[in-house]
Amino acid sequence: MQAITRRLGHQSLRPTASISSIKSIYPLSDHYYGGDHPRYGSTLASHKGMGHLVRKGTGGRSSVSGIIATVFGATGFLGRYLVQQLAKMGSQVLVPFRGSEDNPRHLKLMGDLGQIVPMKYDPRDENSIKAVMAKANVVINLIGREYETRNFSFEEVNHFMAEQLAVIAKEHGGIMRFIQVSCLGSSLSSPSRFLRAKAAGEEAVLKELPEATVMKPAVMIGTEDRIMNRWAHFAKKYSFLPLIGGGSTKIQPVYVVDVASAIVAALKDDGSSMGNVYELGGPEIYTVHELAELMYETIREWPRYVNIPLPIAKAIAMPREVLLKKVPFPLPNPDIFNLDQINAFATDTVVSENGQLE
Repeated sequence: MQAITRRLGHQSLRPTASISSIKSIYPLSDHYYGGDHPRYGSTLASHKGMGHLVRKGTGGRSSVSGIIATVFGATGFLGRYLVQQLAKMGSQVLVPFRGSEDNPRHLKLMGDLGQIVPMKYDPRDENSIKAVMAKANVVINLIGREYETRNFSFEEVNHFMAEQLAVIAKEHGGIMRFIQVSCLGSSLSSPSRFLRAKAAGEEAVLKELPEATVMKPAVMIGTEDRIMNRWAHFAKKYSFLPLIGGGSTKIQPVYVVDVASAIVAALKDDGSSMGNVYELGGPEIYTVHELAELMYETIREWPRYVNIPLPIAKAIAMPREVLLKKVPFPLPNPDIFNLDQINAFATDTVVSENGQLE
């Protein structure tokens, strides 16, 4: 585990497909959405970094950084580390949540009194989203899900919600920075619906806000990660780990704390990250089998694998996809045999050599 939690190297944060030169502001009468509602021009282009904001204090959690950030998806894996780093520098963080009030409770301890503000909202209610964004000058979208449920599809969570946030931030008028967190490997031609939806979300955000910043982290590793923890639980319960396709797929895992640091660094720069897409990967490339070896070493178990060919793995995962919206009750969330993740892991996912999108 130590080998894959080293600090993110400078070469791992590469700008891709820079569009920072696109600074056009659309007239109010040129574009419309939802009938008679005019689309407003982006205000992000007029703000360069956060340097001009009022700052007070020495820079600790009791200071005032000038950043008031609405972090959508803050209750997730990456969210807790990002909120911690924002709060540590004296930022106020607005935390939208849609479930139980216990969901964001652990985040309140990360900042000074009143600096972490949980706000209940409905992601399908535009007025609710505007309310949690009203006082903010920074919007960070971490919303994402690698499996479907009966209520939320890949497209709604990873594409349409991102587009809606960008539209509302554009109308807001006071949003200085918008950061969209996608994932490495997202492509409109990917065999994975999740990766296709993520790519569509990126395009939608940049269409609405050309000066937005897009972060594309690889598989994130950390204490609460969603890959090695799942493997470990499966191996402990069944005394073996299935290796789909022999585990030969290459991935470039990145430490979750480094991803949070990259987002904060983009907020604190002079505006050079605006309009750029960044691929975030760790210092080393592993095959799935090599990463599984590290997992077994960490949990101190003797490695036992069962090689499952790709077609058989897809057949095992298929019943949940077929029955998902046909049965009147929710189905268990997939851990190992997630059909869409199987499709995603069918190809290597590493940071591109030249840092340029194809």
